[in-house]
Amino acid sequence: MKLRFNPLFSATAILGLILIAGCATTKTGSDPAPKDNTGNTVKTNEQASPFEIDRPVPNDIDEEIPNAFYQAYSNGTRTFSGKPGSEYWQQYASYDMDVTLNPDNKTVTGNSTITYYNNSPDTLGQLFLELSQNVHKEGVVRNESAEVTGGINLKNMVYEGDTLQVIRRYGDRGYYVDGTVMTILPDQPLAPGDSVTMNIDWNFKVPQEGAGGRMGYSEKNLFYIAYWYPQMRVYDDVNGWFTDPFRINAEFYHGFADYDVRITAPDQWVVTSTGQLQNGKEVLVSSVYDRMMKAYSGDEVVNVVSSSDFGNITRTDGDNTATWHFTAENIRDFVFSVTKESIWDATRAPIGDLNDDGNTDYTEINALYRSSAPLWKNAAKFARHSTSFLSEYTGIDYPWPHMTAVEGGGIIGGGMEFPMMTIIGAYRGRAAQSLYAVIAHEIAHMWVPMMISTNERHYSWMDEGTTTFNENLAKLDYYPDGPDFEIADFQSYLQIAGTDYEGEIMRWSDFHYNGLAYSRASYSKPASMLVTLRGLLGEDVFEEAYQTFLKEWEYKHPYPWDLFNTFEDVSGRDLDWFWRSWYYETWTLDHAVTDVTQSENGTRIIIQDLGLSPMPAEVQITLQDGSVINKKIDVDTWLSGATAAILVIDNTSPVQKVEIDPDYLFPDVNRDNNIWEQ
Repeated sequence: MKLRFNPLFSATAILGLILIAGCATTKTGSDPAPKDNTGNTVKTNEQASPFEIDRPVPNDIDEEIPNAFYQAYSNGTRTFSGKPGSEYWQQYASYDMDVTLNPDNKTVTGNSTITYYNNSPDTLGQLFLELSQNVHKEGVVRNESAEVTGGINLKNMVYEGDTLQVIRRYGDRGYYVDGTVMTILPDQPLAPGDSVTMNIDWNFKVPQEGAGGRMGYSEKNLFYIAYWYPQMRVYDDVNGWFTDPFRINAEFYHGFADYDVRITAPDQWVVTSTGQLQNGKEVLVSSVYDRMMKAYSGDEVVNVVSSSDFGNITRTDGDNTATWHFTAENIRDFVFSVTKESIWDATRAPIGDLNDDGNTDYTEINALYRSSAPLWKNAAKFARHSTSFLSEYTGIDYPWPHMTAVEGGGIIGGGMEFPMMTIIGAYRGRAAQSLYAVIAHEIAHMWVPMMISTNERHYSWMDEGTTTFNENLAKLDYYPDGPDFEIADFQSYLQIAGTDYEGEIMRWSDFHYNGLAYSRASYSKPASMLVTLRGLLGEDVFEEAYQTFLKEWEYKHPYPWDLFNTFEDVSGRDLDWFWRSWYYETWTLDHAVTDVTQSENGTRIIIQDLGLSPMPAEVQITLQDGSVINKKIDVDTWLSGATAAILVIDNTSPVQKVEIDPDYLFPDVNRDNNIWEQ
């Protein structure tokens, strides 16, 4: 930690005070030396020597930015304004897959053709794939317990028409697997602008609560299949190949790709999936298909499948199976659910004007749930609202053909997101607002990280914190008379703020000190920091910067410093002190009203900064005649090294109340000392 302060003085040394003008006149050195409410004398800057201004002042973050990121600036792929550079590039892939689910023996069998496009300026001598299902393999490193099912079994690996063998010794060409990482060493490197085609066959046994409860099966009538196929790892313009293993806790860093997938399941099981269903008429009986199309063309929630339809939902291929065909473009991942005896509700959601033709566009909304989850009767309505609201607030219309929520009680308690798909617990016995919250949260992830593709394994706060912020706004819109959801996140963060349980936001996701540190640094604190930043910059500037970042990095891979640079560029302000105080440190904010002295000449108010995170102090002064005076102590006061400031006002009516931050713009650790009352 690099701080600008003199080490000869402790945190309890004499306070440096800044004198701040009041209503009409400014009181200066004619006053006796001020005292705080304990009777101790404090000194103004004019009275104190520089050594007596004793507080850490946050330095810039330049030295915290990796050299690889500066190299991206030099290469023209990133800019200091936060926008992608003129030379920005990213890789791409396409997947053509056939997969079969056997519910009886709980196995998935698949084969895929992967085409990988090297859009980078680099020649690639090796390629990396993710085998995330191997987190369930014996001996694999993971940061929480998991059922051991053997992981993924690779049956065949063909690279450009040649069958690859497992590498046994140094210098061989072929492939090898280390945990969740698969490495391919081809005979010929992949040149810039070229592509390569791979064919892979595999199978695996489905764990009951796989990948930390994000996929699996429940009660012999529900499968949710994720983390299931060999997937290209990201090669980006900053760090090259990303090869961190999947350890269960921290989630994804995926590139964008196109998918063409055929899913075979027993008849009478309903398949919902990432992508657009291509053969609905062929797999669904006409009555179900007609109700589905009616739902997608109107604004009412339609019951597409009820319990009376069970056993008469799908057509058969003649072998008691049905093959469902889905396609998707420009997405990060692909998952599917296979359900039997699930109710299916559907409707549509307005999401803006995707093609700028002046007409409102819609996306399909689906909710599938079992009778054991009665709260889910509202799920389609919840999903419709949150999808529409977030399209408007983020400034990016929801771009995909559907948004589907699947009830997964017995697999998951909370929720998990994938492109166009969520799996969420039954929420039995909970309030409806709780289910709305988790649906809104998982749908908010469709923006970050599904469109704005962040690296969740390093910076979980970029997607979880942003999503929590968006979730709170959606909840406020749906429940305008409900509690203050943003203040609730303030309180969640403040529970451990400044304690040994807290860790820095910028700590890599899998390496937090404990579970509380991870959750607060990933969810409530970064969400609170966006609220704090909005209070600092003002709502208009904040929203312009926020939407600019999202739009500039749509379908791209931003890093934290792209976010920081965007806010500084749009606001025109150097905010290094903010990023340092709140993202790189665990400093806290604690403003206090420590003395109010009234006399015939006016009122002198001492505002003290007892914390380490410098923030402006909004001070509201209420007089006995009902009039209100609002004053602001700028953050530059604290950045100069002062730890207290004097407000002097001319007032004929006595001061009745002094309150710091009455609008709860900032997360102050001790609000008890924010108020003085006569």
